[in-house]
Amino acid sequence: MRGVLKRNEPLAPYTSWHIGGPADLYYRPRDLEDLVEFLGTLPSDIPLIWLGLGSNVLVSDAGIRGVVIHLLTSVDNALSSTALPIQMIPKEVFQSTGDIVRAEAGVTAAKLAKFCIKHGLTGAEFFAGIPGTVGGALAMNAGAWGGETWRQVVKVEVINRRGERSFRDPEDYHIGYRSVVGLKAAEEWFVAGYFQFQAGDSEGSNQKIKALLKQRNERQPIGVFSCGSVFKNPDNHYAGQLIEELNLKGYAIGDAEISSKHANFIVNRGQARANDVWQLIRHIQTLVLAKHQIELHTEVKFLGEFP
Repeated sequence: MRGVLKRNEPLAPYTSWHIGGPADLYYRPRDLEDLVEFLGTLPSDIPLIWLGLGSNVLVSDAGIRGVVIHLLTSVDNALSSTALPIQMIPKEVFQSTGDIVRAEAGVTAAKLAKFCIKHGLTGAEFFAGIPGTVGGALAMNAGAWGGETWRQVVKVEVINRRGERSFRDPEDYHIGYRSVVGLKAAEEWFVAGYFQFQAGDSEGSNQKIKALLKQRNERQPIGVFSCGSVFKNPDNHYAGQLIEELNLKGYAIGDAEISSKHANFIVNRGQARANDVWQLIRHIQTLVLAKHQIELHTEVKFLGEFP
């Protein structure tokens, strides 16, 4: 094994909320081959949790029992594997009418967008607005600015707990709004995605991203500890608007506060604990249900034990 292995590793530094207790075991693999080797050393019954940028998770104050595998890949240097973590694939491989990009799960969505611009591809601009990795985007069908991850997917590469890698097609999943459910196997995780894009105007794509990022910065809390959007938008509604109508902007429990800039964001003012965020989420859900008769569901994934 060539990766980083730590015991009782605090997870707060690896999450965008900067919240979370320790993992029993923490492993950051060097590359996919290293990940295969590491998985082969683990007992078959040990819990596995996968982490990317940590932008859509709330880790319990008590931490996580089992192993946290941290997939976060540098695309600036070639790894020791035979393939780069992000690369062009000949379209003939998939008999595609567009260009195919293979991106490993640990590549950030923003890096994928930049790669596509560099290679004159359009259709990937929305990835610049996703504050996570390709693996996280695949796992939840992440979207931004009207785009969604799985609209671009032609194939995915997965791995099971024995370290065996295989390919799946989009038809092997039930894809919904911020939801992806595998229809083939219960314990498989994404390690790479193959995305189809079209040739286009790189400069136009770059300007579009700049304009959309400027718009996002004006409307959302940037430069603070948050997880992005906390709740999914209910049908025909916006979660942030429903919360704002309850005059909850600025409401806090401990150091967890509903953003005064966008009500669908909870920010850590500095010393927030996972339990503070959990209680604030439950408080919001209770009030929205009472006021609007609408049940809010979270985009956030809860890792570890919660009440």
